[in-house]
Amino acid sequence: MIYLDYSATTPVDARVVDAMTPYFSASFGNPSSVHRYGQQAEAAIDAARETVASVLNCRPDEIIFTSCGSESDNLAIRGAAYAMREKTGAKWILASRAEHPAVTKTLLNLEKYEGFLNEWLDVDEYGMVTPEAVSKAICGNAAIVSVMYANNEIGTINPIKEIAEVCRTNNILLHTDAVQAAAYLPVNVNELGVDLLSLGAHKFYGPKGVGALYVRKGTPLVSHLTGGGQEFSLRAGTQNVPYIVGFAEALRLTNEERAQRVTHVKPLRDQILGTVLETIPDSRLTGHMESRLPQHASFAFKDLDGNLLLTLLDAAGFACSSGSACKTGNPEPSEVMNAIGLSRDWGLGSLRVTLGKDTLPEHVELFLSALPLLVQKARGLSRG
Repeated sequence: MIYLDYSATTPVDARVVDAMTPYFSASFGNPSSVHRYGQQAEAAIDAARETVASVLNCRPDEIIFTSCGSESDNLAIRGAAYAMREKTGAKWILASRAEHPAVTKTLLNLEKYEGFLNEWLDVDEYGMVTPEAVSKAICGNAAIVSVMYANNEIGTINPIKEIAEVCRTNNILLHTDAVQAAAYLPVNVNELGVDLLSLGAHKFYGPKGVGALYVRKGTPLVSHLTGGGQEFSLRAGTQNVPYIVGFAEALRLTNEERAQRVTHVKPLRDQILGTVLETIPDSRLTGHMESRLPQHASFAFKDLDGNLLLTLLDAAGFACSSGSACKTGNPEPSEVMNAIGLSRDWGLGSLRVTLGKDTLPEHVELFLSALPLLVQKARGLSRG
């Protein structure tokens, strides 16, 4: 099998496993315990927090460890929405329908059960949220704006810095879901200008089941998981010490090796983009050609069932995805395909090919030689 689905998840780097291993057995203490075992565990978390803070260029006490990127999104949006409603009476939340379901479904939930109101931001044909779209949608009663740094499904990078300036001018909190972006883009929160930023370790060679949320000092936030006073009383529950250590090591390595990883994947990605569009009729790029994640290629093929194509690719030895990994099995076009204006005959036939540091040129060659015939076969079966 050739793995071409690195945006869904990545294998854990052996160096990360090595960093985590002692905290499963030798240093197994509860960080809240007073004795030496607890002190060792607490010291490991403190060191991890400092490592993450140094990469994000923020204070250690601005980092909250969570269970995943989705939880970070939930804590950011729910926590800020509750806090701002209490503080100012604000009840509007702004985001686009091209966001990850961790954001869009949270907004729908808050609207249905908590009485908040959603303003859905327009995206352009590339799935990009422009500063103008945010500026146009902002009302005086807005609690928070949430715009992803880079789109998981179509790879488009949003102009977060410029959007942050719009939000700051209007005195509105900005959250960015940087879960996809962090593997290849800088996450300096002062450069970006965001108030809240979500991360998930398994997108950059860390373990599944651990994430982090950056919360700018002074940002009002209500905890959505109550109990003990862990994580500055913003996220209750005994901390997952080995995974937090793994998160920090994975992020440190990603930051250190970012340039060489980009240099490795970008030419391979460009080869995929060019070859697919040249060799497969009725194919189109989804997402932006230039403002795009360097490892990310995504397409729509007309008159084709994307899930059927995935099955054929899998049988041929290639692991890819159709749009978002969270969308597989859904017979309707994804929200992102609808948001960028694709008709159903195009939107159903989406394919996402994402590369990683272990992808080899021969993997790409084999994939590109197999794909045209598989698309042709999928079209025949879809029509049949």
